[in-house]
Amino acid sequence: MARGPERGRGALDRGRGVPERGRGAPDRGRGADPAPARAPKAPDKPAPARRGTEPPAKVRIIGGDWKRTPLAVVDVPGLRPTPDRVRETLFNWLGQRLDDWRCLDLYAGTGALGLEAASRGASRVVLVERDARAANALRAAKERLDADAVEVVQADAVTYLSTPRDRFDLVFLDPPFGSAELERVLPRLAAVLAPGAAVYVEADRPLTPDVPPLSALPGLVVHRADKAGQVHYHLLLLTSPAPGA
Repeated sequence: MARGPERGRGALDRGRGVPERGRGAPDRGRGADPAPARAPKAPDKPAPARRGTEPPAKVRIIGGDWKRTPLAVVDVPGLRPTPDRVRETLFNWLGQRLDDWRCLDLYAGTGALGLEAASRGASRVVLVERDARAANALRAAKERLDADAVEVVQADAVTYLSTPRDRFDLVFLDPPFGSAELERVLPRLAAVLAPGAAVYVEADRPLTPDVPPLSALPGLVVHRADKAGQVHYHLLLLTSPAPGA
């Protein structure tokens, strides 16, 4: 998402320092010093970790008012920041500027998606994060950026959606892979989506609107979709009012 050590590195070359048979080797039993013992083979060095298996120490905002600003990556299980290249593609799809958009990031993590939206002009961005350490890092980033348009909420995504909320023009869904979060959250999104809203979803497999989990929210169509490594990412548009909206 590396190269192993070269074979035999650190081990003695075969035969080096050992006399060849029959070329002046002392006769056995005449008090000659025994042949030197062969040094034990050095243990193989462990292969370095494969690239891409560990999250980066930092990510950065790639566009807008806070371009190149780094964001800390807190050591939280399942935290998987959206790569720079994927975010660049996403905001190309969205049109670069999000002036006056209202955005909701339900699995904020590092804030890479929501803070990117705020950097590009969004008038309101709500970052929802249930982990206390990650939420504190988001608050620190908000303060450092003097981001008045950003609100940080420490809560579970379903808990946040269980209370009537304002409407949003764009919702980011980037839950931990291998979880059932999309199945839990998508049926509840109808209450927060504005007419014509966009929904961005990352998953470990391609998603189709008429099959679960996206079928839980009728009215969505796939506007754009792509893949980077193991990440499938989708930009969905709400073409008709969602049931219960």
